[in-house]
Amino acid sequence: MILFVALGNIGKEYENTRHNAGFMLADLLISSGGFIAQSSAKFKGELYKKGSVLLLKPSTYMNLSGESVLAVANFYHPERIIVAHDDIDLPLGALRFKLGGSSGGHNGIKNIDKLIGNEYERVRIGVGKSQNGSKDTINWVLGAFSSDEKSLLDTVLKTAFNACLAAFSGSDIKELSSKFSLKPPKEQSKEA
Repeated sequence: MILFVALGNIGKEYENTRHNAGFMLADLLISSGGFIAQSSAKFKGELYKKGSVLLLKPSTYMNLSGESVLAVANFYHPERIIVAHDDIDLPLGALRFKLGGSSGGHNGIKNIDKLIGNEYERVRIGVGKSQNGSKDTINWVLGAFSSDEKSLLDTVLKTAFNACLAAFSGSDIKELSSKFSLKPPKEQSKEA
């Protein structure tokens, strides 16, 4: 069984924010059909099932995402866990896949690492960094995508969607990385 976890914050005010890139990917997967909601308050999130795939959107808010992941993992004992999340260390338009490693300061990842360890796969969706420096990181990740940014993000999410389908069909992290990783589009020359 595969547990696919999408990170984000619940509530209308967070729907189009950078921190909800994982939720946006989950919503694409759910809307593709076949996922059936599994109701249980003990999972601390929205849980869906399709064949041997569980899809989880924690409702604990980002910083406590690990509580939801731990509850589902303890109940279902998945062989594979994949976590999709926004990543400020990657520019908007980038998509990367990795196994384990550092949280990169991402509080949702930190909490998951604390509760289940870091030996899970990650789908890293680039959202870039604030131009105002690290002091503005919270406002940046909780800020909404502009329409131009959303257009670029939609392209990334479509690729991530296809990568997830490949993972659900058995592709390993190396295959995902070689087939679906994206580099951001080249920046326009600032001299022009």
